[in-house]
Amino acid sequence: MPALIRTRRASSGRMSRSPAVSAAFQAFRHEAPEHASAWAAAVAALEAASALEPKTSHLAYLAVLGALGLESGVPFHVMLAKRAGASRAEVVSAILVGLPAAGNRVTSLLPAAIEAYEAAG
Repeated sequence: MPALIRTRRASSGRMSRSPAVSAAFQAFRHEAPEHASAWAAAVAALEAASALEPKTSHLAYLAVLGALGLESGVPFHVMLAKRAGASRAEVVSAILVGLPAAGNRVTSLLPAAIEAYEAAG
């Protein structure tokens, strides 16, 4: 399964979602598992086709989220960027890269990005 939809064992022994995974995505997986599996397969194929190395890809994705103002995916993708070796400054810069084109709306994602970076350990 792609990293986007893995679960982990909680201390109680039940499967739980990573706290970085948005409630919307969790609902998507639960309510429409076949659609979610098809989507995950497409994501995996796009990742495999990309010429970008993982850190650059995750930072670019954060830039797109910032430009579109889509905060719900920020914590998860910050976690992936940090795991791929991105620094806090790189994550902040990725969020802000769309500032000239998208305007200051990108700044609204900074608190979620910084919180997620710190939480990712």
